[in-house]
Amino acid sequence: MSGHVTAPAAALADELPTWVTLLRAPNPGPMTLDGTNTWVLRAPAAESSVVVDPGPADEGHLTRIAEHGPVGLILITHGHPDHTEGAARLSELLGGVHVLAVDPAHTIGGAPLSEPGEQFGGFGLEIRMLDTPGHTADSVCFLVEHGDDRVVLTGDTILGRGTTVVAHPDGHLGDYLASLELLSAYRGIPALPGHGPALADCAAAADFYLAHRRARLDQVRAAVAAGARTPADVVAVVYADVDRSLWWAAEWSVRAQLEYLGVGTGESAPGVSGLEHM
Repeated sequence: MSGHVTAPAAALADELPTWVTLLRAPNPGPMTLDGTNTWVLRAPAAESSVVVDPGPADEGHLTRIAEHGPVGLILITHGHPDHTEGAARLSELLGGVHVLAVDPAHTIGGAPLSEPGEQFGGFGLEIRMLDTPGHTADSVCFLVEHGDDRVVLTGDTILGRGTTVVAHPDGHLGDYLASLELLSAYRGIPALPGHGPALADCAAAADFYLAHRRARLDQVRAAVAAGARTPADVVAVVYADVDRSLWWAAEWSVRAQLEYLGVGTGESAPGVSGLEHM
């Protein structure tokens, strides 16, 4: 069995464009790595910036973001609370700046994101939404360009360290694999993840994730063939090297894997409250 992945999926980015600023929320933990990454994008000479993923409802963190104002737009990669909980308060601090997300529940002042390839202008940047469901049903990434520089903000679809869980039943492994295939086209473009350090090559990370997922599927098939009958049974075999305190998160991915393989998953998994990496 291959071990649990905790290292970066690609080389770390040596440097980022000067118009990219990372503000990391003070919510570190086993499920959030170093904390949630809030990315502030401000093109040279632009009057306002774009904020991606405000993070938790931590007043100090939100104040730090507001200090990088004026802000013209807040974008959300997906609806987990560690990315969205502070969005409404940040919008308030900034005088009602619009918050755009796929889920209407996290959208403020504008229409929800709905069209793959949807573009946003007016900030000196070219921003295009990439439809990348799988980690959650509402997960998207953002391709951002300024001059010759390009970055992909990947949310939890690709992390700076380790691999992400497919949060069954909201997440779907088939969708996730297709999303990774899409991201594998962005060769040589840095990935700015929702947690962990920036990576030098989005495509290399996506390729690594695809190989990891396929290896996990082989392990799950083998576990079922050897007699595992429940998601918990599969976790005990496939994730034996993972701390037992994280097996509940691993079970979400296992349920998604079993569903993808057409194997019954038993009772429904509990709801997802935050980031998990498996």
